[in-house]
Amino acid sequence: MTALEKPAGPVVLTVQGSITQANQGQKAQFDMKMLEKLPQKNFTTQTPWYPQPVSFTGPLLRDVLAAAGAKGSKITAVALNDYKTEIPFDDATRHEVIVARLMNNRPMPIREKGPLFIVYPFDTKAELRTELYYNRSAWQLSTLQIQ
Repeated sequence: MTALEKPAGPVVLTVQGSITQANQGQKAQFDMKMLEKLPQKNFTTQTPWYPQPVSFTGPLLRDVLAAAGAKGSKITAVALNDYKTEIPFDDATRHEVIVARLMNNRPMPIREKGPLFIVYPFDTKAELRTELYYNRSAWQLSTLQIQ
């Protein structure tokens, strides 16, 4: 595991709590370029928020967690508007959950649920097309608290 570099641009995501790779005090902070350097995953899925299927691109949540050396059982995702949702840590390994930074190949402004959006591949499994998983999909994501 290489040490986590320091963000050069504006910080778009902070991972804190039970982590081993910090780059800012006890936190792992990421700018958009750092997230772009992680392996990217792309999928198109129907969501409850848009009438048409939407294409999302970004690193897998598990890769973001690994970059921060995160270990735990629970993730609390916090949005810019202080919305919080709890995600079981094993969702990151059981599902191809991504931290989307592009929607339909374009960056997402804050007013369009950006700049980061946790998205599950809803169309891959019926169990994901439920309120439980829709509620775990935090948009305007700013912080992941690991416990």
